[in-house]
Amino acid sequence: MLGYEGKRVLVVGGTTGMGAATAQKAAELGASVTVFDIVRVDYPVDAFTQVDLRDKASVDAAISRLSGPFHAIFSCAGVADGARGVMLINFIAQRHLIEGLVAKGALPRGAAIGVISSTAGNGWQQALPRIKQLLAIPDWDGQAKWVEANKSNDFMDNADGYMFSKRTLCAYVAMRAFSLLKQGIRINAILPGPTDTPLARANADIWLAYGSDYRAAAGLKHLQPEEMAEILTFLCSSAASGITGENIIVDQGHTATQVTGAMAR
Repeated sequence: MLGYEGKRVLVVGGTTGMGAATAQKAAELGASVTVFDIVRVDYPVDAFTQVDLRDKASVDAAISRLSGPFHAIFSCAGVADGARGVMLINFIAQRHLIEGLVAKGALPRGAAIGVISSTAGNGWQQALPRIKQLLAIPDWDGQAKWVEANKSNDFMDNADGYMFSKRTLCAYVAMRAFSLLKQGIRINAILPGPTDTPLARANADIWLAYGSDYRAAAGLKHLQPEEMAEILTFLCSSAASGITGENIIVDQGHTATQVTGAMAR
């Protein structure tokens, strides 16, 4: 049920971290793996294309070179606040890739899409009216203009910020699921808690420190990229055929404990 024998998968952002772990896990399960990233991979893949997710022409060129079928797309690229083009990389380009491949018929019935959001995306429902404004814009340039017009110095309100990008991913998955399902395609996201990746280490004082009291009390270490890869490959396998439109929190129970106040009992 988890086998990927004879299947082709595309990993967007597959050079390091969770994307690399997912690409290698899919290959281990028998898939033919294509990776898109701006930096070349240092492990064996069946195909690699250098793509700058901040550049529409680069993304369009990559889409035009692809031919289906792809049985799974793993949308794993991401950067943190402070990087150039946070929203372009974290959402706009990856949405553009997914929609471009769907439009050209590269995803057959039974295909699935797995997206990496973040626990920073928690609370996306409260931001939905604003997010819907962006999701209603179909084209890259229009979305980029909306983001530029809605920038802010408030990290919770900044349309070009990490939190908003992850909340938008969650809303996109929830809103797009039904229309994709009618084409036989599923889409789900995972919301990882602090995970030991190169990006997290570069922001360790915030990202890896978050929830440290919870992990200490529970006797836990940080999550590893391979744990996220296992969940993503499950979600895009036939074993998860009944799951779509879901934003699945993968944070060792931290969110649930916060919501219920169970740690204080």
